[in-house]
Amino acid sequence: MSERFDIAIVGAGMAGASLAAELSGDARVVLLEAEDRPGYHSTGRSAAFWEESYGGPQVYPLTAASEDYLREHGFLSPRGALNIGREKDRALVEAFVARFAQAGVRIELLDRVGIEAHVPGLRAEWTCGAWEPACADIDVAGLHAHYLALARRNGADLLTRANVSAASRNGAGWRIDAGQAGEIRAGILVNAAGAWADRVAEIAGAAPLGISPKRRTVAQLRTVPPPPASLPLVLDISERFYFKPESGRLWLSPHDEEPSDPCDAAPEELAVAEAIDRFERVVDWRVEAVERRWAGLRSFAPDRLPVYGFDPRAAGFFWFAGQGGFGIQTAPTAARLGAQLLLGLPRDAMTERLDAALYSPARFG
Repeated sequence: MSERFDIAIVGAGMAGASLAAELSGDARVVLLEAEDRPGYHSTGRSAAFWEESYGGPQVYPLTAASEDYLREHGFLSPRGALNIGREKDRALVEAFVARFAQAGVRIELLDRVGIEAHVPGLRAEWTCGAWEPACADIDVAGLHAHYLALARRNGADLLTRANVSAASRNGAGWRIDAGQAGEIRAGILVNAAGAWADRVAEIAGAAPLGISPKRRTVAQLRTVPPPPASLPLVLDISERFYFKPESGRLWLSPHDEEPSDPCDAAPEELAVAEAIDRFERVVDWRVEAVERRWAGLRSFAPDRLPVYGFDPRAAGFFWFAGQGGFGIQTAPTAARLGAQLLLGLPRDAMTERLDAALYSPARFG
């Protein structure tokens, strides 16, 4: 295959799919996915939730601007989030509430009575918390399928088993060796490769930015009692665990961030054991069984902010990467902003309040 496109996007996970959906009405777009199906890695393994404080105050504008799109299309369901702490953590909890309230997050400080009302069987040492009522579960598979379908309806092509092994640029654009998909020619090359973002940059002759994949482990538990359906997302203010109910079971993570090479991530037994030990120090429930376990890679730039924009030193090379664990909850706004930057379009109501310079690759100098 040798075809000419306006824009070639490497990676068809949530980042690439959402960007393709936004672009394809105005440009001829191809999605190049190395795996047999899109979303196999991080997107397909996410225990995603939409939480306003997740990612920090500089990510919050992307999260907040995405809320209406996610709710209007039916991808959010109510959950609530509760960051809990012990008495020794009270100052940390209070600072957390003050910091995010100032940023505009809907958040309030709760005492022992308040957090106990949300978490049955809570052990006595947990005495304070930060409550985020707007937090919601995200239908990740539904959102990903929505964007792939929208991109396809708008004329975008999706090529699987299209492992990019070489990319070179001349005056006419990019010539890309896309494995079994053959040779692709495109005016612009977009790097939405997640954990492989720095490798794709090197293949294309651009300098890597230090985007680092980190493993996150999740286990599904059967507990006695079963978690109530009304249980919120419960997180440790010190970031040592989080858990939430899922179809009568409990999804539990040790909140790990283990550095990893880009790979098909596998869970570590030690991480699962640590998560269970931490969980049993929070509630008096009994863990009957670990029914399944999985891991995914969350990729961060050095400053933990996403990277959206043209590389200042590599012509025609556009970064859409480094989205950590917040890439799904910010997908609508990130994709809209990315498309506007790529096509030189004016901002709209979704993106007008964003400071795009915060996310530009030029910030790395």
